[in-house]
Amino acid sequence: MRDNAFGGSSLDSTKRLFDVVVALVLLLLLAPALIVVAVLIRLTSKGPAVYWSSRVGRNNVLFQMPKFRSMRVDTPQVATHLLTSSTSFLTPIGGFLRKSSLDELPQLWSILRGDISFVGPRPALFNQDDLVALRTSCGVHTLVPGLTGWAQVNGRDDLSISEKVRFDEEYLLRRSFAFDCTIIARTFTNVLRSRGVHH
Repeated sequence: MRDNAFGGSSLDSTKRLFDVVVALVLLLLLAPALIVVAVLIRLTSKGPAVYWSSRVGRNNVLFQMPKFRSMRVDTPQVATHLLTSSTSFLTPIGGFLRKSSLDELPQLWSILRGDISFVGPRPALFNQDDLVALRTSCGVHTLVPGLTGWAQVNGRDDLSISEKVRFDEEYLLRRSFAFDCTIIARTFTNVLRSRGVHH
């Protein structure tokens, strides 16, 4: 891939243009749904509608990523699968938000900002040192994180850390715009089937 004048590849430029255009269109189309979800969260549980978490971005730089809050405000800041009983921390509509992936919609803002892309490795939590270290060792940390990714469509929360990184590294080696489109298509299928999500 040939580098462009801005120091990135032609693929990076294509991905960025796609991200901005699609994110803007989706935000306009989904604005009513976003408002409804936000109101329902506020009506059914204490705390803000949107939760901001510290995530590891490109080149291991931290950024703040928004999600609709599906867990109680006293939930420990760890990966969901590490909670002793994750269901006990869910808000009344939290299970539905996670199962439908509606909790991810505020990340369209992160896509517009350039913190994440539609496709890339899912951004690690600030305290997932093992995941960050493995990604760094194989060069995955140089990628912009994604709303969805190759690991996401191949198991998501059901994968071990090493398995996630194996898929992330495969994405690094195989990445192309066509591959991104394949991942997006598989993401829609998985969301409809609610595959790989811990509730």
